[in-house]
Amino acid sequence: MNKFQFMGRLTKDPEARFTPNTNTPVTTFSIAVNRRFADANGERKADFFNITAYGKVAEFCAKYYRKGQQVLVEGRIQNRTWDDQNGQRRYATDYIVDNAYFADSRRDTGSDFNANDGMAAAPSSSVDGEFITIDETEELPF
Repeated sequence: MNKFQFMGRLTKDPEARFTPNTNTPVTTFSIAVNRRFADANGERKADFFNITAYGKVAEFCAKYYRKGQQVLVEGRIQNRTWDDQNGQRRYATDYIVDNAYFADSRRDTGSDFNANDGMAAAPSSSVDGEFITIDETEELPF
């Protein structure tokens, strides 16, 4: 099984572009993931991972992810090799995102964004047809 799962904070805003041949959306970003344990000095270190997303996931990340946000990404790891201009063999490990989620609570992000479904939060206690949408900060109406 080839799977990774990282939860961390974005170190900068994602960069979006398209592949040259197929015009597929590609978004790259970096996240800092805290290590579970502190070092000998009591400091917690972080590892930094460069992440790549393609297609709809890339569009989602480019549109909604911002520097400093805590996110959860999962996907697969791919290795690449190539020869550079000097004939030297080069290696790279790529983290390809299959699923991307928000890990901040709505109050922490300071936005009007619902991390559960990727849609803007509905106004407080509005009536839409037969359903009533309530703001999660209010008490339930029953």
